[in-house]
Amino acid sequence: MKLSKADVLKNLEGQLEAAIVLPQFSFTLAMWLRCATALLDRFYLQTDWSDTNLVVRSSGLAEDGQKASLAGHFDSVLNVSGRSELEAAIGKVVASFDQKNIKDQIFIQPMLTDVVLSGVVFTKEPSTHSPYYVINYSQSGSTESVTSGSLNEELIYVAKCQASGTNPGWVTNLIALCAELELQFSNDSLDIEFAFDKQQKLYLFQVRPLILVNESALPIVGSLSRHQQLLERVHTTISRLSKPHPYLNGAKTLLGVMPDWNPAEIIGIRPNPLALSLYKELVTNSTWAYQRNNYGYKQLRSFPLLISLAGLPYIDVRVSFNSFVPADIPHPLAEKLVNYYIEQLQRSPEKHDKVEFDIIFSCFTLDIDKRLLVLSKVGFDKNEIAQLTNSLKKLTNNIINPNGLWTKDILKIESLPARRQTIIDSDLTSVEKVYWLLEDCKRYGTLPFAGLARAGFIAVQILKSMVSEGILSDDNYENFMRSLETVSSNMAKDKLDLSFKAFLEKYGHLRPGTYDILSPRYDQAPEKYFNGNDNHSKHQLCEDFSLSLKQLEELKTKLETQGIEHDVISLFRFIKGAIEGREYAKFVFSQSLSDAIYLVEQLGNEIGFSKDDMAYCDLSSLYKAYSSSDDIQTLMTNSIIEGKLLYRDTQTLILPPLITEADDVYCFKMPEGEPNFITLLKVVAQTCCNLDDIDNLAGKIVFIPAADPGFDWLFSHNISGLITKYGGANSHMAIRAGELGIPSVIGAGDVLYNKWMKANLLDLDAGNRKVVVLR
Repeated sequence: MKLSKADVLKNLEGQLEAAIVLPQFSFTLAMWLRCATALLDRFYLQTDWSDTNLVVRSSGLAEDGQKASLAGHFDSVLNVSGRSELEAAIGKVVASFDQKNIKDQIFIQPMLTDVVLSGVVFTKEPSTHSPYYVINYSQSGSTESVTSGSLNEELIYVAKCQASGTNPGWVTNLIALCAELELQFSNDSLDIEFAFDKQQKLYLFQVRPLILVNESALPIVGSLSRHQQLLERVHTTISRLSKPHPYLNGAKTLLGVMPDWNPAEIIGIRPNPLALSLYKELVTNSTWAYQRNNYGYKQLRSFPLLISLAGLPYIDVRVSFNSFVPADIPHPLAEKLVNYYIEQLQRSPEKHDKVEFDIIFSCFTLDIDKRLLVLSKVGFDKNEIAQLTNSLKKLTNNIINPNGLWTKDILKIESLPARRQTIIDSDLTSVEKVYWLLEDCKRYGTLPFAGLARAGFIAVQILKSMVSEGILSDDNYENFMRSLETVSSNMAKDKLDLSFKAFLEKYGHLRPGTYDILSPRYDQAPEKYFNGNDNHSKHQLCEDFSLSLKQLEELKTKLETQGIEHDVISLFRFIKGAIEGREYAKFVFSQSLSDAIYLVEQLGNEIGFSKDDMAYCDLSSLYKAYSSSDDIQTLMTNSIIEGKLLYRDTQTLILPPLITEADDVYCFKMPEGEPNFITLLKVVAQTCCNLDDIDNLAGKIVFIPAADPGFDWLFSHNISGLITKYGGANSHMAIRAGELGIPSVIGAGDVLYNKWMKANLLDLDAGNRKVVVLR
């Protein structure tokens, strides 16, 4: 027979080595209904703690089961003082019982005081069932801030199972309690509520089975020793990458999912093997470095930017930071800069998705002198700062040039659609078409896109520096962003003006997961993304952007005194062209990529593999099928089998968004993050996390995991707000939200995203950079 919550705690009282269980006085609902007054008399006679503040707790028979915990379903009443309050509190708990089973229990305990830290620990990661201790805690002093979700400052601490890293003392003590309870209950899947007081004494409030759902859909985790071996391999890789390298500046590296070509935003933190290999081939193996060097930065063409840690994609931050050093900066200064950048990010990990805005100096801006002042405070002399300033000015002037590389990149991307159509219309085999679509996508797609992305970022930086210098207001900035004519704004107009068939012919290649074969294209599942009530009347674009005469004169003077070699008109032509060009290039290259992915799906069908199977193949096997006489059936079979085995490991691994030390593999604290707020607007609205319910999106604050351009379809549903887990201030969805005037949080991070997603009603105030849970 299953023990109740009260019975479990009663049995554990005085029996645990690692924690204290508070004394209790318990009784059934039947006893209370029959003789409430006598029960209260007996409570005050039999306990020596009845004159302290009390907590009245439920212990219903439906609670803490193997299939459902009903956590928080029934009331508990805290800080109860005196007999009349106690009687009322018991009545409130009784009223919360749904079925009023006479065997339901109520129990009373002394209220714990001087709490300094409290929370909940799971002895298995509940989503993947992987062997981790997952600790959710708060240092608010309240014993219910984590369980109630009432405070923003909740933090997540993930201690790896079999951790060999250094843990804070309280974590070590808590894990000892977990191990003791796992042994006591012969169960490695527990949900434990705890608290520490000022004397660092650990108290157990509750222990129950951890409810694990969809177990059949999850990977087989395997033995703890297998998982430990996986962690050790990842640890070894990080240690190797962190060593000094003769061709790189910087004493060590960090690894992150959001800096630079932020894979968390583009392919997710656990991409399938095909998506990961596509992204590496098209962007992060060499294309990124080739184009960055073309734009005037240090040559790093032999360095891969993305590192796969058992299938989890991470950016090598040292390599990235080296690539933002102008090519003419001498080695000693480059070394000093890269070390400074790395140290700053390690001190402020919440800035991992905005390193170019807040940490590194990669272009010249109108406020560059103010921004570089920080270097004089950390050991850079005047000559070094002047040298960096001049290098950034030279680099930026070359990029802004009306005849610069960015205009050639636009011409190059414009040639891709015709080349794509030529391949599609040819008699090439499916494998040959996939190969050439992707090769052309690199040369005429992602390569010029990489350049335009760089130019687009510089454009936004210069525009923001106009605000910083007081030449433009925040409203001016917002109006300019909304005046842009990008693919996204054209898509909104076309959705109204074109027939649905014509609309899908133009935009049907888009998919929410640009690199993901499992993410349907718009034209493969239009009913998933659109309905008959779509309209954009709520989000009209602003009128054309303009400057006052005073602003024009101030900007003209500023450009002349700062040494910018271009006039105001040329500068704004660059800013507008670079931002619009970046969005256009992304749209064009994604068509070649999407067609290639579709052909991979068709190829799988031809040789007996489903779309799900093909998601596990590595692109290298398709390239080998093109360049060799090897049997394609054998190549695909072997690649899919290997991919499924590797992805099983990928699903069991949990790492922080920014890895600062190799030991983070075993134990890390999840940073809360510093979100990017878009627009100055405010909205109070209900939330929506179910994107399949397209009829329920209008007027809601919508949650999506990443700021991928394939989610553009959301904007056809009159959403009121947007929150993404991953994404940067310069991402596609940030620009899109700014265009349409939709208050948004881009890149909320794991902690805040998961907290806000649980709410039913939010107050999203982008102007005040604040989100409040209302319900």
